Amino acid sequence: MLKFLDSLALITLCAAIFGLSSQSSLPIPLVFDFQDKLHHFIAYFVMGILAWRCFRHFVPPSLLVVTSIAFCSIHGISDEWHQSFVPGRSSDVLDWVADTIGATVSMLLLPQLKRVLKITSI
Repeated sequence: MLKFLDSLALITLCAAIFGLSSQSSLPIPLVFDFQDKLHHFIAYFVMGILAWRCFRHFVPPSLLVVTSIAFCSIHGISDEWHQSFVPGRSSDVLDWVADTIGATVSMLLLPQLKRVLKITSI
């Protein structure tokens, strides 16, 4: 059951990102420069953790971090490519960079998050 829930969480986030990137404009007002990069960073930070949780059931531990980051980075590339076809949207390599950095930072902070939250299941 845990495999299913971990996979479902990752799939749900990927679908939500796809849905948001399909919209011509987002309902979130931009308050400061690079706010969109912060949104990308946060979304892919969470995706990194969800990818790690999902892939831990299928990938050897020695490849888990790299696989999680690679998945998020590839998803970010596909999201930017998808946006290039949406009227009113465009793809931006810096969005992909923010995606990949978010996923990477989540993997770097995962041991600390587990320790601080005293959670073994993250």
